[in-house]
Amino acid sequence: MITVTDLAESLGAGLLRVVVAGAGTDVHDVVLAEPGDGDSAGRPGELVLGIGLTDAAAAVALLDGAADAGAAGVVVRAHLAGDPHVVDAARRSGTALAELQPHVSWAHLVWLLRGVIDRASAPGVAAPDAWGSHGDLFALADTAAQVVDAPVTIEDTRSRVLAYSTRQDATDSARMSTIVGRRVPPHVLAHYRAAGVFRRLARSDDPVLAPAGPDGTLPRLVVPVRAGGEWLGSIWAVVRGPVPADRVRRLTDIASVLALHLLRLRAESDIARRLTAGALRTALRGGTGELDGLPAGGAPALPPGPWRVARLTGAGEEPDVRGRLEVWESVARRFGWHRPLLTDLDGLLFGVFTEAPPGRGEALGADDPGSLAWLRNVLDRTRSHDDGLRAAVGGLARSTAELPRSRTEAAEVGRLLDAGRQAPDLARAGVVVLEDVWDAVVVERARVAVGAGTGLSGSPLAALRDHDRAHGTSYLATLTAWLDHYGDPQRAARDLRVHPNTLRYRLRRLGEVAPMDLSSPRVRLALRLQLAALE
Repeated sequence: MITVTDLAESLGAGLLRVVVAGAGTDVHDVVLAEPGDGDSAGRPGELVLGIGLTDAAAAVALLDGAADAGAAGVVVRAHLAGDPHVVDAARRSGTALAELQPHVSWAHLVWLLRGVIDRASAPGVAAPDAWGSHGDLFALADTAAQVVDAPVTIEDTRSRVLAYSTRQDATDSARMSTIVGRRVPPHVLAHYRAAGVFRRLARSDDPVLAPAGPDGTLPRLVVPVRAGGEWLGSIWAVVRGPVPADRVRRLTDIASVLALHLLRLRAESDIARRLTAGALRTALRGGTGELDGLPAGGAPALPPGPWRVARLTGAGEEPDVRGRLEVWESVARRFGWHRPLLTDLDGLLFGVFTEAPPGRGEALGADDPGSLAWLRNVLDRTRSHDDGLRAAVGGLARSTAELPRSRTEAAEVGRLLDAGRQAPDLARAGVVVLEDVWDAVVVERARVAVGAGTGLSGSPLAALRDHDRAHGTSYLATLTAWLDHYGDPQRAARDLRVHPNTLRYRLRRLGEVAPMDLSSPRVRLALRLQLAALE
């Protein structure tokens, strides 16, 4: 499901900004509102573009018509979206209202929206890597290379190569390393940072001449690619001398076209991630028995199972789950998992990881992105001795119908870790699996159930608690230690830091205050669970 908010966030606030979120209706088409056309208010699920609107009254009328038609939302220019009468009409009708920024043309918006919506409903949407090719980017790189008569790469803001031109033979070793490794070598990046290249690209629309660098690195003419003030990437041309001003101007024009393509690719990728996360969220809630992922014949969102669900956290956690999601997505892609199965649910972040079936098949190793072994390896490499990312992992799910159970178990393990109630040897582990702490999980479930009931009603512990409060005794602590070390009074006494005779005296006294049959295993279990609830 794609909402107006999803579309706006995917395209970026520099192009489209949500003023009123509306009811979150699914968007499946775009329609133009023609002036004077009473039937242009849209149909259910359509996003209405108010191209011909001239005043607030017309915008209010369009919003009312869109609401009656069940349209997903209305897009208007910024001067209308800021009118209080228009905003009130959107809130009253429950229709989403978005504003188009002044510098963006309606034609460009239609092209971007149509591409994103069509991709979202196309087969294979769950596999963004398979969405055709980046042929347009490579064609633009070739065009740019012809303009400046030099080899060209198109790179994003993280210096990752998105496309490159032909004729890369007449260049330097740094460029070849960039193309082979799909990113600029670290020592070359350091050179450009020291020269202030990236600082200028992020702040200005003007082309930058990057100076020659180490190991024979040739100068570069760098043209920033921007849209709505946002820096999206750059065109890097290897040049051996000054470039004529008219060619630089033509390269800047190509950058404007390239900005639209980068926006579209980013929006499509973001929408695919949202759809996959939504399907995964539904499966983890138990809303469906199968996770086929997405509508219109989309490819399955999950690799072959079985799987385990993990609750994912990190040291110095981001204040919101979206921030945590971005951190984990970045880590996953950095270590080769290009389609990470991550989603947020009830304020927590979860991931689904694969594991080889017990007793058959080859084990999935650290080189298999998205496997549990891969997760262990990643966390071993990214965690410090004291903190870092952490995963609390639920039990094995052999079918998608078992994913909700594994998710619940992952959350339970996570709560144990948060509360510090895990074994000491697991305190610094990056991955803690249900099998590592199953006994603590069972006790925790019982403790929560006991605590959620009638407390100590009917229990002899009520009398011991009252006696401790009235006389300053330690009968509850004494009974806890004795139950924890049943049959070993020496260890129980050491835990209490008292002499064994003192322990025996206290046991006699507490038996007089609250008689109980401690020879009964069931009584001992019930007492220990209630003591755990008191803790």
